[in-house]
Amino acid sequence: MRRTWVVLVALLLLAGCRANEDTWPQIESAGVLRVGLDPTFPPFAAADGAEAWGLDVDLARALAAELGLEAQFTYFGYDGLYDALTTGQVDVLVSALVVAPERTQDVAYTTAYFDAGQVLVVPTNSAAGGMADLDGQSLAVELGALGHVEARAWQERLAALTVATFGSADEVLAAVAAGTVDAALVDSVSARLYLRDHADSGLMRLDPPAVSEPYAAAVRIGDRTLLRRLDDALAALERSGQLEDMTRRWLGP
Repeated sequence: MRRTWVVLVALLLLAGCRANEDTWPQIESAGVLRVGLDPTFPPFAAADGAEAWGLDVDLARALAAELGLEAQFTYFGYDGLYDALTTGQVDVLVSALVVAPERTQDVAYTTAYFDAGQVLVVPTNSAAGGMADLDGQSLAVELGALGHVEARAWQERLAALTVATFGSADEVLAAVAAGTVDAALVDSVSARLYLRDHADSGLMRLDPPAVSEPYAAAVRIGDRTLLRRLDDALAALERSGQLEDMTRRWLGP
C-alpha cells in the first residue's frame, strides 16, 4: 500500500514538472507541432476519417508553417482536450476553446483569433448601432441562450424593450428577416453562417459583439516560448490578412 502511494506521488510530481517545462527546444528539434482538436464542431473542426477540415485545422496548419513546423493532428472528445494537453500528448489545443480564466493555473491562452460572442443583427436600413438604441423596439433571442440572459439584463435598462423568444438561432434570424421583430441577438457563428447562406436577407451584423466570447489556442503553462511564438504567428497572420481570409472562407463575411 505504501509503495503504491509513493508511486502515485512520484507520477504526480513528474506530471507537474512536465507541465512547467518549456518544451520549445524539443518541438523545434522534432519539426512537428502536435495539435489536439475535437473534430465534432464544424465549421471549426470536423473529420472525414483521418482527414480533418475546418477553420481550426487551417489555422493550426498556418501557425505551424509560421513556426517552421508541420502540424500533426490528434483527435479527442471535448472533455479530453485539456487532459491531453497537460499530460503531454499534444503541444497545443486549437479547437474553438473559449478562454476560461479558471484554467489558467495549468494552461496559458494565446491572443484570441475569433470572437464567438453575442452579436446584434438588424435590417440594413436600421438606425440601431447597438443595444442601447433598441428602446421601444423588439428583440428576438434563442430561448435559454446567452443572448436571452443579456436581453433580460437590457430590459432592466430599457423600459420599452420587448424580448421575443424562439427555439433556435435560425428561427430568431428568420423573424428579423421577415420583419416580425426589429433585431436579433445571437452568437456570432450562427449570425455569420445565416448571413452567408441568406445573402438576400436584408440583414447585417453589428460589431463589436454585445457579449464577448473569445476563442484562443491553449498551451501548457510552462511553455512560455511556444506561447510567445504562437502569439507572434497569430499577429503575422492577422497583418497579412490570412486570418481574415480563413475566417471568411468558413464562416462568411
